[in-house]
Amino acid sequence: MCVALLLLQFGTVHPSPSHLRINRLPGQPHVEFHQFSGYITVDGKNQRALFFYFAEAEKDALSKPLVLWLNGGPGCSSLGVGAFSENGPFRPKGEALVRNQFSWNREANMLYLETPIGVGFSYSTDTSSYEGVNDKITGKDNLVFLQNWFVKFPEYRNRSLFIVGESYAGHYVPQLAELMLRFNKKEKLFNLKGVALGNPVLEFATDFNSRAEFFWSHGLISDTTFKMFTSVCNYSRYVREYYNGAVSPICSSVMNQVSTETSRFVDKYDVTLDVCLSSVFSQTKVLNPQQVTETIDVCVEDETVNYLNRKDVQSALHARLVGVQRWSACSNVLDYELGDLEIPTITVVGKLVKEGIPVLVYSGDQDSVIPLTGSRTLVHKLSKELGLKTTVPYRVWFERQQVGGWTQVYGNILSFATIRGASHEAPFSQPERSLVLFKSFLEGRPLPQEF
Repeated sequence: MCVALLLLQFGTVHPSPSHLRINRLPGQPHVEFHQFSGYITVDGKNQRALFFYFAEAEKDALSKPLVLWLNGGPGCSSLGVGAFSENGPFRPKGEALVRNQFSWNREANMLYLETPIGVGFSYSTDTSSYEGVNDKITGKDNLVFLQNWFVKFPEYRNRSLFIVGESYAGHYVPQLAELMLRFNKKEKLFNLKGVALGNPVLEFATDFNSRAEFFWSHGLISDTTFKMFTSVCNYSRYVREYYNGAVSPICSSVMNQVSTETSRFVDKYDVTLDVCLSSVFSQTKVLNPQQVTETIDVCVEDETVNYLNRKDVQSALHARLVGVQRWSACSNVLDYELGDLEIPTITVVGKLVKEGIPVLVYSGDQDSVIPLTGSRTLVHKLSKELGLKTTVPYRVWFERQQVGGWTQVYGNILSFATIRGASHEAPFSQPERSLVLFKSFLEGRPLPQEF
């Protein structure tokens, strides 16, 4: 065995591309792990490139799995929302960065992708690339990104690979996983070991219409309004009308009443939160469209947005702004085909399970936008369709000496779990519990049954 290979095996030589290496982010505390960021071209002809940020595992990076993280929207940034607000190694605080002690790179090599084109620092020099973007285009681009990323980082090619995402990534993640399995039949490239979906959009009507029961059960709406919200105009009908540009008078009336009772001073992504969150944490308003008359009160300064718009930070990240003046958490230029919202992806999840890919669906239990009740219903229904028996009956799981949430497992391959006290962005609101869930998922073990 040559000396270079021996050194690589023991972690003292790093073959990854030096031009993508982050020497140090401005205001960053000292760390031992490597960081990389930059662009991977997915379409040379139209100069379309996706931006990524990659934080290797804190320790034993060579033995830890690779995890691709995708935020939803559609149109929100995995860099700003996922990495810098949820489960990445740092969070902006003032002019500096502070360590996130519950960062997911404690357990894995974390790859954050700003997708689709037009999100964050990802760009095309042809602005028509931002029009009519849909799930099919996004899935294909994400597949090409990973193929080309492995060319730059060949040492990760055979590593155990997991894909994790939240919100509209309930579309992105299963669709990408299905494309990877299809690609593997021609050429074995992806060592896919599992998929996890947080508060995901999986089936439009079930997910959206579970909101009424969630509001009512948490005391946010009256009995009368609950009845109207489930019979006169349900939420899926309202969303469909809203995006078709013609909200009917009856739906407008019902939604005005729902909005009045729930109050704009309650964050729909975390109904127990005492303060409102800035836009960076809300996965855009696509899943939570507002009445035209309602104003969104952003009541805290967004440190992530400020940080990522600094020239020295962009330089350190090897990032640039193309066709936009400012980096934003959720894209202002992307025109996404919102009809795709209604295409169910729970069927794709079923295909993954049939192919032997473990799937975890988890829910922050304080989220009213994609409530746990809809996700639990969909997973249970899928288990019956696939003929999977319950292997872990519905029970609590623990983080330290507290209940971390509830879980149920079917056929040791399909799992559902809640994260107690967590919002739509579970790793932001319950970082320690989310890390426990993440670690169990990677290791293929049931969530802790005792403390």
